[in-house]
Amino acid sequence: MAKQWRAHQPGPVEDWTFDEVEVPAPGPGEVTIRVHAAGINPADAKHVASARSGAEFPAAIGYELSGEITALGPDAVGGSGELAVGDEVVAFRVRGAYATELNVPARDVFATPATLSHPEAANLLLAGTTAAEMIQVTRAAEGETVLLHAASGAVGVSLLQQARVLGIRVIGTVGPDSAESAERVRRYGGIPVAYGDGLEERVIEAAAGEPIAAAWDAVGTDEAIDVSLALVAERDRIVTIVAPQRAESDGILWVAGARPESARFRDIARPRILELAASGDLEVPVARTFALTDAKDAVRFVMQGHPGGKVALLP
Repeated sequence: MAKQWRAHQPGPVEDWTFDEVEVPAPGPGEVTIRVHAAGINPADAKHVASARSGAEFPAAIGYELSGEITALGPDAVGGSGELAVGDEVVAFRVRGAYATELNVPARDVFATPATLSHPEAANLLLAGTTAAEMIQVTRAAEGETVLLHAASGAVGVSLLQQARVLGIRVIGTVGPDSAESAERVRRYGGIPVAYGDGLEERVIEAAAGEPIAAAWDAVGTDEAIDVSLALVAERDRIVTIVAPQRAESDGILWVAGARPESARFRDIARPRILELAASGDLEVPVARTFALTDAKDAVRFVMQGHPGGKVALLP
């Protein structure tokens, strides 16, 4: 028997249970993975916090993991090619990653980049593909200057690194009293500016005469959206991942993994993100790990904000 965190009805993290679950032999197109690390993302809790259209309960928690293949079903071909028992792999856009072992579709399984540890690999793809989509929908290109809100967070750090590879200059917002966050932004090629009163003027100063071509919002505050609207000429070059209401009212873009068009893009983007990690162009800073049994504490830690890097569960 395996163990897996599940939500039996919509509600808070406190209602989750750590259940014994049977893992049958993998079916056609499936593999069984022994989990070495599960990535934690705010969406893990948000998606089971309330009843949503199409949501089914009990719901297994967690969307991405790193581990080892222990069994192959018939016709199981991975996203990066042939798979074998013993392969170290990552899996993303799966359900139930907060587990000791589980079956997943082989198409969502990829070879783990040798550059990454299991906690790093388990946190690569959700943030990485989200960032890639934000770049794609805003048409950001080499030589342009882009404003990034929440630049030191998980999606922000991936955006900074992907933008650097593409030759995009990024001005990134950080907390006014967070030297650590500002240093993280500089480390990955961005220009940090403090959010708060006077943000628009500080961004203009940091831009040094260059126009702000696009804006990427990963925080969702009114300040972030308002400053983006003031500085970016074309509203379809502003994207948010956390403020759908402002997207609707102000005519900017909103992307989310649950939206069909986003899901399609993120599936396509996975190999490229893995290539960037394998080449050393995309790192995943990990702030802390928790035991799988302490998943509730780990998720609360992430949801409180500013964890200083990604967080992983270790069975």
